[in-house]
Amino acid sequence: MARIGVVGGTGALGKAIARRLAKAGHEVTIGSRAADSAEATASEIGAAGGRVNAEAAHDKDVVIVTVPYAAHASTLAQVRDRVGGAIVVDATVPLVPPKVMRVQLPAAGSAAAEAQSHLAEGARLVSAFHSVAAHKLIHDDPIDCDVLVFSDDVEARQVVIGLCEDMELRGLSGGGLVNSAAAEALTSILIYMNKTYGADGAGIRFTGLIKAPPIA
Repeated sequence: MARIGVVGGTGALGKAIARRLAKAGHEVTIGSRAADSAEATASEIGAAGGRVNAEAAHDKDVVIVTVPYAAHASTLAQVRDRVGGAIVVDATVPLVPPKVMRVQLPAAGSAAAEAQSHLAEGARLVSAFHSVAAHKLIHDDPIDCDVLVFSDDVEARQVVIGLCEDMELRGLSGGGLVNSAAAEALTSILIYMNKTYGADGAGIRFTGLIKAPPIA
């Protein structure tokens, strides 16, 4: 099983991801700006422990970043020199309140592209978990939603797809990191769809898929 640090793990999405990974048997450390808050969340969900974000990212196989867009750059700066050779999974969506139902991708093209510029050269960056409702993920009920996983590092992409399976989710390869822009934009559309059609955490599901994607 993997050693996993969830940065921003006291937030709704981070806590939900961490809980499912811990339940699957992974050694999960919760990261937060405050160590006491991280430890309280870790105790609540059965994770291995809680630390401040930089410490939670140190000496891990996988580091998952689940913070609001406003804290994206500063959080990545905190963990940049601590992640080493870990796979870094960025779940950040560039939502800019109050107009969160409008697509507002940054000048770089996506939050994932910005993350790549904030991390050290050669970082094993993956983008995923953009469209899964945290309030559904925190429970054990089946999630009728696919998770698109993007990375230029094919091996890292497959590792994260495997983690999705451990969480009882269907992870699908979405191709290279540049394609993350589509999933990030789709999140604003899902928020709009939820409000317009009275849905409770609408997601996306791909149909007609016949075989596992090629390793490319």
